[in-house]
This record gives sequence, structure tokens and C-alpha cells, in this order.
Amino acid sequence: MRERAFAVLGDRVFGARLLDLFAGTGAVGLEALSRGASSVVFVERHRTAAALIESNLAAFELSTDRAELLVRPASSAVDHLVRSGDHFDIAWADPPFDGWHDGLEVVVKLFEVGLLQEAALACLECPDKADVASSLPAEFEIFRDLAGGASRVVMIERRSNV
Repeated sequence: MRERAFAVLGDRVFGARLLDLFAGTGAVGLEALSRGASSVVFVERHRTAAALIESNLAAFELSTDRAELLVRPASSAVDHLVRSGDHFDIAWADPPFDGWHDGLEVVVKLFEVGLLQEAALACLECPDKADVASSLPAEFEIFRDLAGGASRVVMIERRSNV
């Protein structure tokens, strides 16, 4: 599924700043870096998973100017990133499947607080049965919806006429 999503993202990844929320092992952010993303901020609240991300970053010899790890809940990380004046071109959220709606709320917040700007894109990994479309505020739309098996990746953008 992620490979399909990165194929759709294509050249958008090259040179992009990516925010990897609910990062787990860091696989999404590492994939983005391997495809030419300029930098990735990994956000993972669980210390054990965060240690795995640190290990993966060290194994690939990624410098701290291209990769940053925030060990905290996603909503807290968003507040921290706003205070630091950060912004991103792409965000990826892979919350636990039973908390996909919380992940969607964080994605919407990214646009509302300016971490994702007009041309930015957010990717939400969620269960296949998740009704993302009816949960989106009116100013957002689904750019692509990639289904496959029990999960899917929904790519969300802000409507340009709002």
C-alpha cells in the first residue's frame, strides 16, 4: 500500500519536508528520505518504537539535519511544531486503526494551524471500512483513495476555492 502511495506522490516527495505522524518503525519517513525528501520529522509517542526509529536512522547514517524525532503524542507534537514555526509539504499519519478518526483530526489540524499550507498533501492510513469522506470538513477533499486489503491510504488536500 505504501509503495502505491509513494508512486502516486511521485516527484512531490523529492525536495519535500515530510511529517511522519504515528511513525512506528519510521518506515514511511525513511522511504521518503530514500526518494529524495529534504527532511523528515518523525513523531512517535511510544519510547520503544522511538528507539527503533533512532536505530534505523543510525543504520542508514542519516544526519540530524535531515531527520528529527519527537517522542510525544501527535497532538502535542503539532503544538510544538507550530511554536517552532515549522511547515511541511507532505504529512503522513498512520494512527492505530481503532483511532483512525483521531488521526484524521490531527491531519485537519495540520492545515488549520498552517503546518500544511495550500499546496500540501496529507496521507491518512486507515482501515478499509473507515468513512473518511463524510468525516472531512467541507474545506477539504480527497485527492486519491488507495484501497488494498484491510487498509487504505487516503490523500487529503485543502480545496483551492475555499
